[in-house]
Amino acid sequence: MANGQWYPPEWPDRIRALAAGTLTPVTPKRAATVMLLKDTGTGPVVHMLRRRASMAFAGGAYAYPGGGVDPRDDDQQVRWAGPTRAWWAERLGVDETEAQAIVCAAVRETYEEAGVLLAGPAPDSVVGDTTGADWEADRAALVARDLSFAEFLDRRGLVLRSDLLGAWTRWITPEFEARRYDTWFFVAALPEGQRTRNASTEADRTVWIAPGEAAAGYDRGELLMMPPTLATLRQLTPYDTAARALADAPGRDLTPVLATARLVDGEIVLSWPGHDEFTKHIPTLPTSPTGGASA
Repeated sequence: MANGQWYPPEWPDRIRALAAGTLTPVTPKRAATVMLLKDTGTGPVVHMLRRRASMAFAGGAYAYPGGGVDPRDDDQQVRWAGPTRAWWAERLGVDETEAQAIVCAAVRETYEEAGVLLAGPAPDSVVGDTTGADWEADRAALVARDLSFAEFLDRRGLVLRSDLLGAWTRWITPEFEARRYDTWFFVAALPEGQRTRNASTEADRTVWIAPGEAAAGYDRGELLMMPPTLATLRQLTPYDTAARALADAPGRDLTPVLATARLVDGEIVLSWPGHDEFTKHIPTLPTSPTGGASA
């Protein structure tokens, strides 16, 4: 393997089916993921988890904490601090209800999968240690969807700190994928007093790693990653502090990145606009006399 790009073996057949009109694209689910940073003496490191090999989607790949929107993330009772829902709606390119849901998903999933909570008892504060048994009970209830995020914040007397997040980029799973997500990537700094842990049942390993080191591991074929993960690692590599990455987030382009596939000179060309390194040329299979692809 020349690099660690995650590339499902079923893609070529699904791309051909899409081109032939026999595959109907799945509607992507809204999702959010957070690139959690902390400063070290040699620059910032990012928290990553390795998805279990048994996972149906991106098994074995390194990623960031994140996941799909819970329908209850739209709950208007969510306690909120930082930029308004209207501001976030304009920033994310959605309506205010969706904006709240996406921001809530980012904060909730970071707590569910990494044990880090971007919330505080007041608009200018953030919780400290969240590793006690009572915190774990609430986290498990969130994961099981026995407790909504709004109920969790209300029970704890906490306010969601949307100002601790910076919207970084947006990627949509290609139309030929069986599982599709419309994912907003956020950047955030690890709050003082909190620490990460592998709280996810979907991951078998977590690591703090410099973005450049993680990207180099991909280049050597040692770390498996999906295109958006590698792309964001390369984008984070130049920053020498988490604060500078957060400061640049509001000016970043959130035009969705969506892979395209086309037939050119007998092969499928798979590309992600603006990310040439991920372009793939896949030879088409010869067709049988009946018009289908030969084995």
